[in-house]
This record gives sequence, C-alpha cells and structure tokens, in this order.
Amino acid sequence: MSDKLVCRNQVLPEDKWAIEDLYVSDELWQADYDYVEDSLEKIEEYKGKLGLGTDVFEEFIGLYKTVECCFEKVYVYANEKMHEDTANEKYQKMAGMAAGLESRLSTVAAFLEPEILSIDESILNDYMAKDELAYLKQFIDDITRNKKYTLSEGEERLLAMAGEMAGVPENVFGMFNNADIRFPKIEGENGEEIEITHGRYTKLLESKDVNVRKAAFMGLYSTYKKSINTLGATYCGQLITDCFYAKARGYESTMKMHLNQNNIPLDVYKNLIATVKKALPLLHRYVALRKKALGLEELHMYDLYTPLIDGDKEEYDFDKSRKIVEDALKCMGEEYVGILKEGFENGWIDKYENRGKRSGAYSWGAYGTHPYVLLNHQGNLNSVFTLAHEMGHAIHTYYSSKTQDYIYAGYKIFVAEVASTCNEALLINYLMNTTDSKEKKAYLINYYLEQFRGTLFRQTMFAEFEMIVHEKAMNNESLNASQFNEIYYNLNKEYFGDDIVIDEEIAYEWARIPHFYSPFYVYQYATGFSAAIAFANRILSGNEEYIDAYKGFLKAGCSKYPIDILKDAGIDMSKTDAIESALRVFEDYLNRLEEVI
Repeated sequence: MSDKLVCRNQVLPEDKWAIEDLYVSDELWQADYDYVEDSLEKIEEYKGKLGLGTDVFEEFIGLYKTVECCFEKVYVYANEKMHEDTANEKYQKMAGMAAGLESRLSTVAAFLEPEILSIDESILNDYMAKDELAYLKQFIDDITRNKKYTLSEGEERLLAMAGEMAGVPENVFGMFNNADIRFPKIEGENGEEIEITHGRYTKLLESKDVNVRKAAFMGLYSTYKKSINTLGATYCGQLITDCFYAKARGYESTMKMHLNQNNIPLDVYKNLIATVKKALPLLHRYVALRKKALGLEELHMYDLYTPLIDGDKEEYDFDKSRKIVEDALKCMGEEYVGILKEGFENGWIDKYENRGKRSGAYSWGAYGTHPYVLLNHQGNLNSVFTLAHEMGHAIHTYYSSKTQDYIYAGYKIFVAEVASTCNEALLINYLMNTTDSKEKKAYLINYYLEQFRGTLFRQTMFAEFEMIVHEKAMNNESLNASQFNEIYYNLNKEYFGDDIVIDEEIAYEWARIPHFYSPFYVYQYATGFSAAIAFANRILSGNEEYIDAYKGFLKAGCSKYPIDILKDAGIDMSKTDAIESALRVFEDYLNRLEEVI
C-alpha cells in the first residue's frame, strides 16, 4: 500500500468517469444553470392558475419537469466535479451555486403542492381522466395524502427559502470530513509508514497484525476526538433543523416526518429494531467465536474486521474484480449483464482514490444520462463487493430511467439498497460455488457473516441511535457531544455483548457517520438487506418468473409506493418475515463456521 496519493490531474483517463457525458465543458453547465435561473419567473407565472383547466395544468407540468430535469443535471455535475477533489475551490463554488439555485427553485415552486391540495377533488379527477395526464395519478395521490402536513402557500414558501440554510450542518460536516481532516501516519505490517485515510481505514483493520489494527483505530478516533465538541455542535444543528421542520408541519416526530416521505409505517422501523434485538444472542455468539478463532485473551473493537481464516490472500485489481462481478451476475440473464458491461466500458465509473476525493462509494446520476459510480478501489475482496453493490444501484437507476417518466424515475430510499445488496448476495453465492478450497469457503462464510454484522446488526444499531437522539431533541432535551458519546457507547455494549472490550474510543464513532445527516436513512440498509436476500434466493432458483418480477421491481421507480412495489415483486416488508428469514440465514452460516473453528 503506497503512502502517496496522486492528485486529480495525475489520474489516468481510463480510470476516470466520463463526466463529459453530462457536460463537455463548464460553459455548457453555466448555460443550463442560466436556463434554470431564467425559468424561475416562468414557473412563478403559473401561481394561482393550476385549477383553471387541464390545458394550463398540462403546460405547467411540462415546464416544471423540463426545468427540474435540467436542474438535476446542473446539480449532479457540480457536485460530482467537487467530489473528484473536494479542495477544488472552483467546484466548491459551483456546487454552492447549485445548492443556492435548488433553494430558489424550491421557493418559486412552493405553491405547487398547496395549490394542488386546494383544487376540488372532482376537478383533479377530471384532470386525471385526460389521457395525457393519467400518468400523474400516483404523483397527485402522493401529494394529497400529505394534506394535513402541507402548510399555506406563504408558509411553504418560507420553509423552501430556509432550505439552503437547513443544509449547513451537512455541508460543514462534509467539508470537515472530506477536505480538512488529516489522519496520522502509522507503521504498517512491514515497518513502512502509512497515512490513514478514509479509503484505507477498513483495509488497515483487516491486518493480521494487531498492532496495525490498534494503531489505525486509535489514530482515526483520536483525530475525531480532537474536534468532538465541534462535531457535536454540528450534529445538534442537524437535529434542531429536523425538529424545526417536523414541528412546523405538525408531525409528532422527526421519524414520522422522514418515514412519511416514502409512505413507510412507523412499525416497519420499530419492528426492525425489536426483531434484530431479539436476535442479539446470535451476534454475541459470533463475537465469542471471533475471540476464540483469533486466539485473543481480549477481543477489542479494532479486532472486528480482520479475517478469522486465512483463505483469501489474493489482490483484486479492478479488471479482476470486474470479471468476477460479471460472472457472478450471469444468473440475471444476458440483458442485465449487457447493461453491466456497458457501464464498465463506457465511463460510468471513477475507480481509484486520489487526494481530496470524496471518501466511500456511491452511484448517482441525472435523468437522460447514464448513471455514475464513484469508487475508491483498494484491491481487496471488500472492493469486489463494493463494485457489485454500486453497479446494482447503477443498473437500478438505468432500468428505472429507461422505463419511467422523469417524475417517477427516482426510486425511493426505502428500496434504494435492495438492488445493490441483491448483487452482493448473488456474488457470495458465486464465490462459494466456484471454489473447492475448504479454507476459502470458511473465509467466505466469515465474510458473509461480516456483511450481516455490518449491515443488519450495525445499521440497526445506528438506527436505534438516531431514534434515541431524535426523540430527545423532539422533546427539547439539551444535547451535546458528551451525551452522544454515552448513548452510542452503551448501544455498542448492548449489541456486541460481554466477550469484547468496548474501547472508549468507539464512543466517537457517531461523529464520523455521514448518513446521520440524512436522518432515518440507515435503517433501510437493514430492511433492504433482508429484502435483497429474499430476492437473491428467488433468482437463484432459476425460475424465470422470479427474475422477471425482480426486473419489474428495478423498472418501477417510484410509480407506486415502495412497500407496494416490493409486494408486486413478491416481497412483503410490512411484515417481519424477511428480517427473520435473513436472521435464520445468519444463524445457519454461524453454525457452519462454528463447526470448522
């Protein structure tokens, strides 16, 4: 592992995403920015006119979609360019301009929902009876179901004007966590000096050398500890923002407000936590097995990622990772694999870490162009799974955008992690079936158990942390970094059990989780993981009807509510069956690992 990170201008063209497919130049971006800005007044001209007849309503919807679609492209380009190098001031400015434009667009269009709600139901039904507008039924239903939470036009306008200000906590955290933070250098397994980075951290924790693991863990969290009060105040700003919007709209909780965006019942969230907590003895068994397998007198939090079994010492460069993912997903059929190859060969992916690049991985894009995937490929097995995961997102976006009108192309967050995690489940099945080595199979079993630990258990713990702190904030309780530390530390003790030392540094982990600035998001990793395993089991049966049903799910976008889209494809997440089934899979794999250790 080299200590030196290349600068963005040193990255090879074939390793970059084809950002020019969005805009060939910044000047063209500026032209579209100006178009959206010039269109704000045109949108506002329809204020008070949406109830005047189908022709006017149809004209407005056409204009609104065109402007929103163009703005999406403007916003994605500016932010993806900034993510290439978060210290680049030019693209920081353009991303800021896009954020400001988003706020102004939201402000001028704030009349849309209140005005639709003011239109007599019979008139709306007449609108929907017109062939050209019939497709808007779900869009209209999604607005009218929120009538009790929609304010007057003036109040909606004020809330929209506050949008840019409301994004400050997340922006501050993002700049700190990506552009400003610098972690220390530590000594690697061979005595080499290694700078800790976001991208390298997990790989360092996978080291067989406990001293490397401990140094990486302590180095990372000592850095966050130095700024913990600032990060606590930043997160409090996020909580205050969410409480403001929830109370302004009349929601009884911030959880209700955020889950209502996808029409998800509160019981789905609470049932997840209750179901997983009942299964914590399984996680405790796994932790005890990890302690035994590693032969440690004391198991620490930094010992949770190192493989229990030597069985995969391979390096996975990008080309090798690509080939494995392609082969693993052949069970999805030629069409799916063809789209996958198109992504690999036509600039969808930004492959490697460079200095200043946004950490982690994601898939994103704008309607009318192909999806984009940001990676920080590290050459380990986890990188192969990340590639499969993010391409699952990308192909979901591809299918949805090709099938749905712009209004319905953006699938809801509740189903966003299903396609990505289904790809991972198909990958683990492929890897298990293509090796005869008992050691490697044991390694893969352990790897799969780690996916459960990291996704089903850990993300549920994150979800419980969010539930606790948001509830306290909603009740006007004063919060600070010290209280966040205490709550988070105690949750780790409960979830991981007595066979592990809960190092005091883990109390600071909440401060490095970017998803907490997208409230009540992380629980969907756990519910999506459960649904994905159910889909994967159906796909692997070889039944073409199941594969077609799954592709139907990928194509559905948000043309129905997410719970209903999953039901149509054969998975009912309003019940706990899928979660309980996933936990049984975890137990089965745990039993198998206990037999060989």
